[in-house]
Amino acid sequence: MISIDASSPTPLAEQIRRAVRRDIAEGRLRAGSSLPPVRKVAAAAGVNLNTVARAYRALEEEGLVSAVRGRGTEVVAVRERHGASRRDLELRARDLAADASLGGHDARVVRSLLR
Repeated sequence: MISIDASSPTPLAEQIRRAVRRDIAEGRLRAGSSLPPVRKVAAAAGVNLNTVARAYRALEEEGLVSAVRGRGTEVVAVRERHGASRRDLELRARDLAADASLGGHDARVVRSLLR
């Protein structure tokens, strides 16, 4: 199930969106898999239904999932269709390194996290 860090400055819906994206990227959720119902995620995470719904809508806008009335929300992602360009990845890596540096961590921390 999705874990939430209420003390994080990252909005709860964004935390949920990122967790589902990671599960898709790492193969824990595959194309055709159903996401847990909004109510179940909200209850388990202790958040408002609208927070989970917002995260699911963002994933749908990204093209990673599809909401089907009566069937719930299903993963439709195919890695090749949603891959970032090398330049995009470079920029994200530099942003991650900057965040780590500003947080008092050195480059070794970032490298270990990426492994």
